[in-house]
Amino acid sequence: MQIDLICLGKNRPTWVNTGFNEYAKRLPAYCTLTLKEIPLRKRTKNADLIRLQQQEGEQMLATIAPNAHVIALDERGTHWNTIQLTEQLSHWISTYSKVALLIGGPEGLATACSQRAQQYWSLSHLTLPHSLVRIIVAEQLYRAWSLLNNHPYHRA
Repeated sequence: MQIDLICLGKNRPTWVNTGFNEYAKRLPAYCTLTLKEIPLRKRTKNADLIRLQQQEGEQMLATIAPNAHVIALDERGTHWNTIQLTEQLSHWISTYSKVALLIGGPEGLATACSQRAQQYWSLSHLTLPHSLVRIIVAEQLYRAWSLLNNHPYHRA
């Protein structure tokens, strides 16, 4: 299964890329995690934010692989504990060849992206920096995979 983490924004600090890559490379070939970045359009004082969000959303939608199961990361989504995420990952692996996880920009996901999603996942009630979300998602997917495979990484 191919998991694409599709998010807005490029040129993240080195520590963000290092953290994401560390967990992504730990996943096996049958469950790969790839980062796909969409450039964030410039926000100016008089920018039409709704239009920018819509344009960025169109780019995100164009990046989603055909027939992918789409999951929007959204504060209104379902909160999964580690065991529940492990069950989700198991289901995704057995059901889909491609999964797309969508992370919106400063204004959140475009309406069209939210409508395309089949599931909604909330990482926290807290507002998290989008850079950090990349690392958290990668680590949690690796943790879920380690539980599925009786790997000693998860010791709770």
